Amino acid sequence: MSDHLSRHRRLCVAPMMAWTDRHCRYLHRLAAPQALLFTEMIATPSLLLGPGARLLQFGPAEHPVAVQLGGSDPRSLAQAARMAAKEGYDEINLNVGCPSPRVSTGGFGACLMLEPALVAECVAAMRAVVDVPVTVKCRLGVDDADSDALLHGFVERVAAAGCMTFYVHARKALLDGLSPAQNRSVPPLQYHRVHELKAAFPDLEIVLNGGLTSVDAVAEQLRDLDGAMIGRAAYHDPMLLTRLHARLYGDETGSAPTDAWNLAGHYLVYMEHQLQQGVHLKEMTRHMLGLFGGMRGARRFRQMLSDARALARNDPDLVREALETLRALSAAQVA
Repeated sequence: MSDHLSRHRRLCVAPMMAWTDRHCRYLHRLAAPQALLFTEMIATPSLLLGPGARLLQFGPAEHPVAVQLGGSDPRSLAQAARMAAKEGYDEINLNVGCPSPRVSTGGFGACLMLEPALVAECVAAMRAVVDVPVTVKCRLGVDDADSDALLHGFVERVAAAGCMTFYVHARKALLDGLSPAQNRSVPPLQYHRVHELKAAFPDLEIVLNGGLTSVDAVAEQLRDLDGAMIGRAAYHDPMLLTRLHARLYGDETGSAPTDAWNLAGHYLVYMEHQLQQGVHLKEMTRHMLGLFGGMRGARRFRQMLSDARALARNDPDLVREALETLRALSAAQVA
């Protein structure tokens, strides 16, 4: 089964804590006009008891954009989903993949893979109060509970509650002894199991996440799967999104940038507007540090945009100076 977001799910940018804030998402939207973007994970207690309006803030240019919620209480998740849908999010995603000890202690994230009935209840509760798709991001399993039978049983149970799209990180989570960073590299990738999951559930949308760092790698996986979710590779090289966008959407590229200079120019216009709204420059420049990776002068560019004293002035001329310095140094390399 598909919905109006299916073509956008061909290319997704993963939710990444402390990274995919609204400024990062704007940059990624410039890089890939058709991609589906995700917020950072928002824990339901933070949303319901904290500054909900601020946590859910996003700009109209970010559409289509999904909010990822973390939680395990159906009633609380339903409240949070209703709030997010009211704010205009295009999709509500439940985190069933985060291996963080803090998240596990809170009773949600990857440990929920061991409780398919509860996840199904959460999905059903959210679907009952919103009109947008409710989806799940999960892993292949948890610790020793990572058989195909358990994975397929989990998906079958949650799909019966109305979840038609699963974003699957192609690793299991090891909750005892590994950090979140290690959980992104130590458990081996098992793409074949994600393909087998799709074969077993052909009517579901299955989007692959984990270890995808090149256009060719993504294209190969999409021969049988419905989409690819790119994480840190896209953050460290936003132009990867543009290259993927051109490959996957062809003539639908819309206003995608022609190169990193073009992307930086458009992002600078955005930053200037945000500065007028009271946003600090450092909150935005950090997301563009990977734009010119590999180019002569890129290190100096990053240094200039990481200078705390210079950033504190909140002057967009700093970005112009960094770009001019980079252009001069890169031109000297060509000469």
